[in-house]
Amino acid sequence: MSPILGLQLLLVAGGAIAVAAVARRKGWPAPLLLVAAGLLASPLVPAVPLDPELVLYVFLPPLLYSAALDSSYLRLRDAKRAVGLLSIGLVLFTAAVVGFVVHLLLPDLPLALAFALGAIIAPPDAVAAVAVGRRLGLPRRTLTLLIGESLFNDATALTAYRVAIGAFVGGTVELLHSVGEFLLAAVGGVAIGLALALVFAWLFTLTRDSLVENTLTLLIPFAAYLAAESVHASGVIAVVIVGLYLGSRMHLRGFGTRLVSDAVWQVTAFFLETIVFALIGLQLVTVIRGISGYSAWEVAGYAAAVLGATILTRFVWVFAATFLLKVVRRDGPQAPGRQQSVLLGWAGMRGVVSLAAAFAIPPEVPPRDRAMLLFLTFTTVIGTLLIQGTTFPALIRRLGVSSDQERYEDRLAEAAAQQAALEAGLAELDRLVAEQEQEPDEIQKQVIDQLREKSWRRSLTAWERLGGGTGPGGTETPSTLYRRLRRDMLQAERQVFVRLRDERRLDDEVLREVMAQLDFEEAILER
Repeated sequence: MSPILGLQLLLVAGGAIAVAAVARRKGWPAPLLLVAAGLLASPLVPAVPLDPELVLYVFLPPLLYSAALDSSYLRLRDAKRAVGLLSIGLVLFTAAVVGFVVHLLLPDLPLALAFALGAIIAPPDAVAAVAVGRRLGLPRRTLTLLIGESLFNDATALTAYRVAIGAFVGGTVELLHSVGEFLLAAVGGVAIGLALALVFAWLFTLTRDSLVENTLTLLIPFAAYLAAESVHASGVIAVVIVGLYLGSRMHLRGFGTRLVSDAVWQVTAFFLETIVFALIGLQLVTVIRGISGYSAWEVAGYAAAVLGATILTRFVWVFAATFLLKVVRRDGPQAPGRQQSVLLGWAGMRGVVSLAAAFAIPPEVPPRDRAMLLFLTFTTVIGTLLIQGTTFPALIRRLGVSSDQERYEDRLAEAAAQQAALEAGLAELDRLVAEQEQEPDEIQKQVIDQLREKSWRRSLTAWERLGGGTGPGGTETPSTLYRRLRRDMLQAERQVFVRLRDERRLDDEVLREVMAQLDFEEAILER
């Protein structure tokens, strides 16, 4: 990589983080603001190339792995049929419909390339939709479907894209060969993902060092992706399988590993997502520059037709799939309701994977056709992000969809679980005390009483959260009062440690140790 390109990427990263920081402070969807900022900056700055290999081999694996770690295997398993209909059925349906629409609009464009474009723009990127949905309290069921779809749909789309491009280069399409390639990608991705998941799970049993374990996790998504792609299997599926498996076994790792892992992957996902969405907008000039031989009205009409077909196709499929799930009695609970179907239909924002696939179109494709495919991909990605993305929050509010009941049920379940855990912990404490040969002395009795009090306080906190931290008349509950006063005390303690460091009465290394202890205690208070 040249120094100039490196400097460009550095400036893009810095600017993207600044824009994302503003979005977070204002409570705006960061992906949409980043795309808009990139569009505005594109004519004013030198072109920043979007390298397909950079996206597919560097950005995509850790983003998929982070999402998989944060997902629930059990919820995805419960919704497997709905997720399958979205991540496989909808992708193939979109590719077919959009392919036919493009072939009708551009009859001179080879049919294989028309279907390649359909495969390119078929997979939605749920990052923006999930970010908005979580902020506005979208029900967990809807979020699960969006996340599950985004985890697996890239694999379907990229496989269909390779088949279509292979048909264009080879000149023929063999149905059995295409089906075999699809099955190889899916089955091979699952097999490699499971194999690597077992290997890494075994490696984690050999070490209890949180720093080593979390450093190793940074290599896992790249190892899984490269291993699968090297044998023409789906790297996307392999990464997702590893992430889901290891994420479901995170409770077997040490507390230090879990604490650090959350921070590591939050920072990684935030950093990569900010760059990716900024790069999408910055491609404006590059994409437009390649279009030639068409009038402005022609290309605008083509773009509007493809965008409209993409959006409409998703609605048709979502409602048809909902009806199908309701017809099959045993799958009735999996069927989304009307409001959920509307939200799922409107949550079809496209992302950087589509653009990367378009930029990766091989040189055998004529430059004029390649430019048109890239332009239609770009306009579809931008159109869905800016049209659907900006109106998605209003749609959620309009439909009155809320997760308040789910949150209440979660708190109730947590309180009940805390009560059961409290009883088990106290029973174990009584057993340990009873096993002592001598009667506890005064100091030991104080320690035992402190353990009992801490257990009761944690259980009480869970029940108090059901009332939002307030008691009758809006007064603070004991746990809320404790947390507020203790936070102020911790701040005062920090100031003393810093003052002693500045007076050279305390070494910086000692300061870091005591500050870490205070930070962990404050983190517990926040939790």
